Amino acid sequence: MNWAARVCLALPGCLLALAAGAAPTLDDAQLKAAFIYRFAQFTQWPPPPLREFTYCVAGNAGMHASLQALTSKSHGEVSSRLRVLTDPQQAAQCQLLLLGFDDRAELQRWQTALAAEPVLVVGDSAEAFRNGAVIALVAEPNGLAFRINHTEAKRRGLVLSSQMLKLAREVK
Repeated sequence: MNWAARVCLALPGCLLALAAGAAPTLDDAQLKAAFIYRFAQFTQWPPPPLREFTYCVAGNAGMHASLQALTSKSHGEVSSRLRVLTDPQQAAQCQLLLLGFDDRAELQRWQTALAAEPVLVVGDSAEAFRNGAVIALVAEPNGLAFRINHTEAKRRGLVLSSQMLKLAREVK
């Protein structure tokens, strides 16, 4: 089973497509958004309990529409919203931050501003993984995969599901 199918198994629309024998027809941004939504569901944040879940995007305007569709779904009893950030100092207000940069200096600038805040930093490149993102989405010949920096997650006080760790292409 490819990565797109695995992540799709938990999404109702994809599940219907798989059950009918059709391949899921998600574009790249929708597939990434589906992964990001599942990452949020399989992560626990430190106390106190969240009153609102904030997805944030920096450097990848193309992901805005796909993530906006997902924010209409709640996280249990917690509502969610999406913010587009232009300044790293705003990132501490997020629970999940998608960094859509390939530039090492820009990635480090955002990581430095976050320090040890309990933010699930998801990078949109292998370079993001090398520069401290907790999770990196990486395009591979057979589809989309992800890598997890478990050490960084723990440092931020985040607890990642063992199911998510099993599905990762790499865990360090």
